[in-house]
Amino acid sequence: MDASDEAVIVGRIMGVHGVRGWVKVYSWTDPLDNILDYRPWWLESGGKWHEVRVNDGRRHGKGLIARLADCTDRDEAYERFCGCRVAVPRSALPALDAGDFYWRDLVGLRVRLDDGRDLGVVDTLMETGANDVLVVRGDTESLDRRERLIPWIPEQVVGPVDAGAGTITVFWDPDF
Repeated sequence: MDASDEAVIVGRIMGVHGVRGWVKVYSWTDPLDNILDYRPWWLESGGKWHEVRVNDGRRHGKGLIARLADCTDRDEAYERFCGCRVAVPRSALPALDAGDFYWRDLVGLRVRLDDGRDLGVVDTLMETGANDVLVVRGDTESLDRRERLIPWIPEQVVGPVDAGAGTITVFWDPDF
């Protein structure tokens, strides 16, 4: 990954599988196994990133397993990879349709009511089944320091997202 391409965290190596160096992978992609389509992976270990080639990967039970290059031993896989975050260059991700966003692009945006009052900053998002939810944390610039859970329902609750200005407009009762 060169300096012009942002790293996007897409998963984590959670453990080892079998005796031949396979690893268990926790994926944040949707669907789960999309992580296997992105090559190469960049793994973070000790605060440093290094490129790793994925030789093979597949679903296994409710999760994923992968065989990484130059690793054929369980103990070596555990030492080298267990706990590492998995990243790919942003340029490897599919282009989005207008009005769609990667969650990571929403984190850190200021959330404002349609009348301009500030509710805080998007801290994270949650998947609830019915719809995604913005977790908005109040700060020194907002109405108060409350945490609010705001459903991601475009046009009804969530209005314009202006990534350039760093804001999301919502139609929401600040007392809720």
